[in-house]
Amino acid sequence: MHRFEYLEPTTLDECAQMLAAHQEKARLLAGGTDLIIQMEQRKRKPEVVIYAMRVPELSGIRVNADGSVRIGATTTLREIETSPVIKEKFPVLSYAASTVGSVQIRNLATIGGNVCNASPAGDTLPPLLVLGTQARMQSVRGERVVPLEAVFTGPGQTCLAPDEFLVELIIPAEAVNLSALYYKQCVRQAMDIAVVGVGVAVKRHNGTCEDVRIALGAVAPIPFRAKTAEEVVRGQEVNARLIQQAAERAQAESRPIDDVRGSAAFRREMVLRLVRRGLNQLLRVNG
Repeated sequence: MHRFEYLEPTTLDECAQMLAAHQEKARLLAGGTDLIIQMEQRKRKPEVVIYAMRVPELSGIRVNADGSVRIGATTTLREIETSPVIKEKFPVLSYAASTVGSVQIRNLATIGGNVCNASPAGDTLPPLLVLGTQARMQSVRGERVVPLEAVFTGPGQTCLAPDEFLVELIIPAEAVNLSALYYKQCVRQAMDIAVVGVGVAVKRHNGTCEDVRIALGAVAPIPFRAKTAEEVVRGQEVNARLIQQAAERAQAESRPIDDVRGSAAFRREMVLRLVRRGLNQLLRVNG
């Protein structure tokens, strides 16, 4: 591994100042399950490594006064998996976190790392997207809050400026009214990267699909909401025909590639099947 300068801030302001001073030369380090490997493989060679785990404001899970839930960027996936708050309010996120690697990995890996690594196959990303999550970012210039779907700009790329870092994820209070699930299609039963990831969330009212969110992972350069598919069933009294149409729209929105884990054709077929399965399960439609 190459030589680098190591910095250890203890406040948000210190972290912002260090990033502002070094910008593109610096990388934030939290759990290190992605960055350390990238550095060992010389895919990334930062001149400065800023260790963020000593900043208390970046960690933990709390319910805000308005009912929204705040998850600090350095909160580990194991904390999210086992959190009573997450299990009660957003069990889909707890489950998705539990599918990442092994317990040893989840004890190190952070939610902020999962987001900022911006892998199209990130397991927590489809659930976070269907829950309507927002991302709060900070720099010496101030802070901003953006929808999570606006964070991803390409494989391994985000909208974060060189002097900016993720502080927390905010799941809105109304997301607790959604029924949601996550499907992970992978080659092995455990400790594998998703070949396809599908998140589905719905809100039913008097037999009508009042709201629906469908998010797809590992089938495009970024994880994304399949919004034309959502429009097929939103506000409708849903039946098997409409669910099939929505699944076909989601399939059409996907842009998968062939790689060692699966072919593009297989991924498209799994999008169709998993979206259809999810909507059938959540909307209790047979067929």
